[in-house]
Amino acid sequence: MDKYSFLNAAHTAFFSDLYDRYRTHPDSVEPSWRAFFQGFDFGTESALEDLDIDALSGLVRHGDGAVSSMPETLQKEFQVVRLIDGYRSRGHLFTKTNPVRERRSYSPTLDIENFGLDESDMDATFSAGEIIGIGPNTLREIIDHLQRIYCEAIGVEYMYIRSPERVQWIQDWLNVNDNHPKFSADTQKHILRKLNEAVSFEAFLHTKYVGQKRFSLEGNESLIPALDTIVERAAEMGVKEFVMGMAHRGRLNVLTNIFGKSAKDIFSEFDGKDYEQEIFDGDVKYHLGWTSERKTDSGARINMNIAPNPSHLETVGAVVEGITRAKQDAHCPDNVSNVLPIVVHGDAAIAGQGIAYEVVQMASLDGYGTGGTIHMVVNNQIGFTTNYLDGRSSTYCTDVGKVTLSPVLHVNADDAEAVVHAALFALEYRMRFQRDVFLDLLGYRKYGHNEGDEPRFTQPKLYKAISKHKNPRDIYAEKLISEGVIDEDFVEKLEADYRASLEEKLEDSRKEDKTVITPFMEDEWKGFENVREWEMMERVDTSIPREKLEKIASVITELPKNKKFLRKVEKLVADRRKMFYETDKLDWAMGELLAYGSLLQAGFDVRMSGQDVERGTFSHRHAVMKVEESEEEVLLLNHLSEDQGKFQIYNSLLSEYGVVGFDYGYAMASPGTLTIWEAQFGDFSNGAQIMIDQYISAAEDKWKIQNGLVMLLPHGYEGQGAEHSSARMERYLQLCARDNMFVADCSTPASLFHLLRRQMLVNYRKPLIVFTPKSLLRHPKCVSSVQELAEGHFQEVIDDAEAQVDKIKTLVFCTGKFYYDLLAAREELSRDDVALVRIEQLFPLPSEQMKAIMEKYKKADDIVWAQEEPRNMGAWSHMMMHFSEASRLRVASRRFYASPAAGSAVRSKMRHQQVIDYVFDKSKDNMTRPKQPAEASK
Repeated sequence: MDKYSFLNAAHTAFFSDLYDRYRTHPDSVEPSWRAFFQGFDFGTESALEDLDIDALSGLVRHGDGAVSSMPETLQKEFQVVRLIDGYRSRGHLFTKTNPVRERRSYSPTLDIENFGLDESDMDATFSAGEIIGIGPNTLREIIDHLQRIYCEAIGVEYMYIRSPERVQWIQDWLNVNDNHPKFSADTQKHILRKLNEAVSFEAFLHTKYVGQKRFSLEGNESLIPALDTIVERAAEMGVKEFVMGMAHRGRLNVLTNIFGKSAKDIFSEFDGKDYEQEIFDGDVKYHLGWTSERKTDSGARINMNIAPNPSHLETVGAVVEGITRAKQDAHCPDNVSNVLPIVVHGDAAIAGQGIAYEVVQMASLDGYGTGGTIHMVVNNQIGFTTNYLDGRSSTYCTDVGKVTLSPVLHVNADDAEAVVHAALFALEYRMRFQRDVFLDLLGYRKYGHNEGDEPRFTQPKLYKAISKHKNPRDIYAEKLISEGVIDEDFVEKLEADYRASLEEKLEDSRKEDKTVITPFMEDEWKGFENVREWEMMERVDTSIPREKLEKIASVITELPKNKKFLRKVEKLVADRRKMFYETDKLDWAMGELLAYGSLLQAGFDVRMSGQDVERGTFSHRHAVMKVEESEEEVLLLNHLSEDQGKFQIYNSLLSEYGVVGFDYGYAMASPGTLTIWEAQFGDFSNGAQIMIDQYISAAEDKWKIQNGLVMLLPHGYEGQGAEHSSARMERYLQLCARDNMFVADCSTPASLFHLLRRQMLVNYRKPLIVFTPKSLLRHPKCVSSVQELAEGHFQEVIDDAEAQVDKIKTLVFCTGKFYYDLLAAREELSRDDVALVRIEQLFPLPSEQMKAIMEKYKKADDIVWAQEEPRNMGAWSHMMMHFSEASRLRVASRRFYASPAAGSAVRSKMRHQQVIDYVFDKSKDNMTRPKQPAEASK
């Protein structure tokens, strides 16, 4: 006791505050005090069975094993601090946030007995009250305060955050008004007005379009006043633009009551009218995007964007982040807070869809961060027919947010003021710290999944409760009436006026015969045109004066003299200088970098991302050079001239789905940027198949939006096994139709150079899929001259320059790397009767040029389509669909296989050689059907 007698005279508030800091952030406490508190914790948390909690709470264990007692008053202070810590850490488990279900029980509870306190302590005064902002106070008052903050309509998770500054800010924010809002009467009426719009809009659709899918917001209508509050307050804080993504649940309501889309247009879409545009197939009404300008109550003008989305629920989140980053880079690189992304999730989707995790992991990465996103979950507590207990293992659907140590607020969606209060917290947190924040709005789904569904089949008990439950507007209206803020006539007038406006817009919509779709982000796309397939085939002048190329080459082939680089890097750069100025044989990397440089010089920006793209998977690009000692990054392409575009290249996280979605969104918002995603190996893009199917191939047709994203997909059979050979070109080619994208398989650096330049020099944008090489990156014959870059243009078909027309008996069409394999065989066999013609562009297929080639070599009686892929893969099926002369072609390929390539290098080489042999000798048909076991025995 003597050892701690000095503590009796000390101010207990000091110890309470110090212990509170120790409990939250131990490293912030002076070492000797930290040791003291560790001893106290050891004593109270000891597992010795012969001591009870009351005995343990007064002990401090020392390093030498001795145990001392401390003053009882100080013991109690520490126990109260532990209680406070318990509420901060676990209070969210004991909230009143679920409007229609009994919440699950958790143990241990926050009962005072679990903290070494009892009823006799309730009226004692504790200095620990100071650390929650109420000064020295009774335990009863401290608990009441903690209950109001942590255990009512808002549950808060934040104690895992490792930043003392952010934790302190959150605690200070929560302590104001006991985490309960105090809104003015005018604000309360405004919240009620927005709730009425949300409720009345859904009721109107329910009566006018009986049985039609609308994916109602009913049960979570408080989302509307929450979003409205964020927009209004953010405008006051300087936000200029919103980018939002959400799936279909409540989307029509948000479009009308937040984004200002006319209900008249939505009614036209419900009526199923045809579209005014002919080259447009459209999509269901709750997938369409929208851009508008909103004037806030304060007079500010805010640009509002809600991105189009497919039914793949969480997909749009990645697109939103890409759009946001593009707008930040273009309009406010020095203040990213000016563009605010909001992603609205469903509870089943955010817990079950892997892309949610991929997007969250992007939050603080250099190439993908957007200065914080507000994530809002419309929590119906059900996914189609699946109860939440069957839909996730985590306690909350929002637990993915803890990956980035983001605060999470769980809010009772029936409590409109609590929802708005939480929304203000989310906005202020994002604006202050530029980090993600999550709001989980716990409501319900009033009807089945699509209003034509019968939810009682699977949740009879839940829907019995829901059928008797009042909507959030009526609940809030009763509250305001009881407080004397409004009378009953106020609500009736709100509802009548809003319904009358909807009736008027419905009448107006039925006077029009067709639906007009407004393009998404039209402001970013001024000067660009929609084009058809034949316009995509028009030749584009992609030449460039040689002196400009020389200027670019001089910069990218010389390292800074005052920095030391690895010898291999120095040699690589020296070799590039030599190939440009001496040998005139430019390899693939040089052609690629010169293409970027030429576009940067022309004022375009270039952005590339993907796994290991800075160096390149095959160590060919080296767009980023690292200083040996410091690892300082040097990007030579950013030193071409003062008025050049910006070159950005980022190694991505190990993600395809999320990153392709991000880069697609970036390209959607920045048509002046050459935006490129490169796969580590081409078939790895199958991890992003949803983005490819739903956005890249179909978005222009569905949503009337263009996009110039370039996908570089390494492709080529070199014996590396099934997963490192094929980029699955057949899948992309199957998606090709009319005018939706370009697909190319280039065979020379010059071809790539002109293809990339064409991508930006035209006045339209289409996705571009490029099957890029691996072994050709260093192939001695896969080179181009400076002149071919300077004076040429992209050639959809490359004729055989060495062929003597009169001698040609076999005409071979092929693509990419396989050309060089066939060329080597032709040289080895001394076959001057075979012409090898390369198809550089597979879509739109240059059919007329191919026919002209066939006419040129009209003495050839053997016309071959040659591919290294199996017959059921590669471009052959595409040829049959798009080339009318395909029936005349002899096909040389591997047999039909389920796997793209053999795992055995020996077997792979054998199959490859069989195809080559068959190209030059039709008698060596490798497609002969293998004998069945019964036949073989005969």
